[in-house]
Amino acid sequence: MSFLDKLFGKKETPAPEPEAEGPLTLKQKELVQGSWEKCIPIAETAAELFYGRLFEIAPEVKPLFKDSDMKEQGKKLMQMITVAVKGLDTLGELVPAVQKLGERHNGYGVEAKHYDYVGEALLWTLGKGLGDDFTSETEEAWTITYTTLANVMIEAQGKA
Repeated sequence: MSFLDKLFGKKETPAPEPEAEGPLTLKQKELVQGSWEKCIPIAETAAELFYGRLFEIAPEVKPLFKDSDMKEQGKKLMQMITVAVKGLDTLGELVPAVQKLGERHNGYGVEAKHYDYVGEALLWTLGKGLGDDFTSETEEAWTITYTTLANVMIEAQGKA
């Protein structure tokens, strides 16, 4: 069962408001962008929390990072999330970059199921980092954002 199913059951993602471009409403995009701004000052700690949680819930992915400098990997993760969050304003430019990232993940041994673990670790990390600011609305906005981008990566990998 994916983390989306755990969070939302079998419900479909609500349709976006008419003024929104893409799967997010304008308010959801603002929630993601505003909450991420609060994470940037704690990026190093957030990265450590994220990978700690990822390896806890999915120890089988740890070998994928055996040759990685985890401090550097954490910086790359935070930079990638920052680019994606800022890119929500220009989806036409963001999607091709996310597709290329997905294609590169083929060479790392990433499987489609790993994206659920990453999503779960990301939401957990955001919850820890944002505390009371990680409202159910913010969590839903992040879930839609992550799921949309993860699906683009999975399709680009040919793993869908």
